[in-house]
Amino acid sequence: MIAPGTEPGLWQTARALAVRDLRLVWRRRGDALQPVLFALLVVVLFALASGRDPRQLAGNAVAVLWLAVLLAGQLALDSLFRSDAEDGSLEQWLLAPVPLAWLVLVRVLMHWLTTALPLIVLSPLLAEMLHLPHDQLPMLLASLLLGTPLLSLIGGMVAALTVGIRRSGILVALLSLPLYVPVLVFGAGSVAAAARNQDPYGALLMLAAGLVVALVLAPLATAAAIRISLS
Repeated sequence: MIAPGTEPGLWQTARALAVRDLRLVWRRRGDALQPVLFALLVVVLFALASGRDPRQLAGNAVAVLWLAVLLAGQLALDSLFRSDAEDGSLEQWLLAPVPLAWLVLVRVLMHWLTTALPLIVLSPLLAEMLHLPHDQLPMLLASLLLGTPLLSLIGGMVAALTVGIRRSGILVALLSLPLYVPVLVFGAGSVAAAARNQDPYGALLMLAAGLVVALVLAPLATAAAIRISLS
């Protein structure tokens, strides 16, 4: 029993959950590398299938990179809350002295840090393999930095809805991919607009606006989905 007045605060809880998640990622280093290896494999296979024409590779580079990042994030999406549901930790989240939406936000942030951020760091190398013009790389990085957290927040809602269903990997993909389409369109479209010397900032602003809205609403919706799944 926790004595009154000694309950952990929001930041203490967030730090404890983040440290726990990082330890689990370190213990499962092989699983954590799967998204990076998958994205690298997609880029390599596309480059081999498209031949050696640099112009053809450069013309499709942005779409391939965005699709590789999007699909790589799907590999870890089904397990976002599943391990906690299986060992009973998710029920403890419901009893925690902090809002469930806050714990969800921390978990989604850690998912982004361990899956999407390494891909963003690796994206200059992947872009070089596809002969993406160097002047388009800053816009690509900006779109990924705004779009990938939005993908994680959307994916978190879908993962929470299916956490009570066994072997729901295909279902998670079927539910999340249609919701990812606007993010993909605006993310890849911003880079394509910059390549055509058009204004790319409208698409980036749409991504930023979507990210702000998702940061506010997605944790609440995900928390509600977890309660429904566990009821």
